[in-house]
Amino acid sequence: MTADTILLVGHGSREKSGNDEIEAFAQQWRTRQPGWRIEICFIEFSEITMSEGLRRAASGSQRVMVVPLILNAAGHVKMDIPQAIDGARLKFPGVQFLYAPHLTACDHILSIVKRRLKGAMKALDMPDPTTTGVVMLGRGSSDRQANGEMAKMARWLMEETDHPLVDLAFTGITWPRLEKAVQRQSLLGMTQVVVLPYYLFNGTLVERITRQVDNLKIQYPRIRFTSTDYFGFEREIFELLEERVNDLKSGVTASRMPCDGCKYREFGVENGMGGHHHDDAVAHNHDHDHAHDHAHEHAHSPAQATIQIHAHPHPHPHLHDQAHPHEVAHS
Repeated sequence: MTADTILLVGHGSREKSGNDEIEAFAQQWRTRQPGWRIEICFIEFSEITMSEGLRRAASGSQRVMVVPLILNAAGHVKMDIPQAIDGARLKFPGVQFLYAPHLTACDHILSIVKRRLKGAMKALDMPDPTTTGVVMLGRGSSDRQANGEMAKMARWLMEETDHPLVDLAFTGITWPRLEKAVQRQSLLGMTQVVVLPYYLFNGTLVERITRQVDNLKIQYPRIRFTSTDYFGFEREIFELLEERVNDLKSGVTASRMPCDGCKYREFGVENGMGGHHHDDAVAHNHDHDHAHDHAHEHAHSPAQATIQIHAHPHPHPHLHDQAHPHEVAHS
């Protein structure tokens, strides 16, 4: 019987190389922590579903620590993963399940982004940062808190570098898009633009960004462009996950994701805001970029409106504000 098992939860991608990279990440993490039992699963686009991953992790374990390898907290983190854990608790009543927070906007991630920007400036032969615009490009969500974490990172980057113009853009769901941000920077006189994809691993959206930047080079021949790589294998990601695990083991206050057991999430599920199923464990709230990627605005019933404005008894802000938001840009 193993005392603890860590279940690393990745998003999953239509692009097989993205899932392969998460598996390679898990193997590197096992090498860093040879005494830990580490399993993986995916929210979608993989045969290793969350229910299957939880089953594997629970087998022969007394405690399972669920650790999301996800940057921002939208529907997957707030709804899908907690629901899967609820299902696992019913199936494996003798196993304790703990849910760690997502990666979030923090100094670890900021260090990576700053290092990426520094490398991009070297690639451009160190131009004047006051004429070099920066665009932080993220996945996009209909969850304003997830988008807000991106905005916070962009602001931090501006404050800790010499770049006075750091814009935020998204690949889908919300606005502005990359093209609009570059248009603004061109009008403001930028002669170089650095695009910083805010992604952990490869996927269809990362490949789309490469094509978009190639097109922008043609549209704006007077501007020099460079784009940085995704950053899931950086040492800070491993360190941040290790902090999450060690905090759970030590019982540190606020080391558990507040959405686990949140009565407002349970209210959302009961009122049809859990979406559809990707497997038998989780009702998925479709935070996805489909062929149409406009944001959906839905009228809410009074009960649904109440959930948006109710003061929470714990210090984390939920945003379960669409009955079925089409909000995750698939990677």
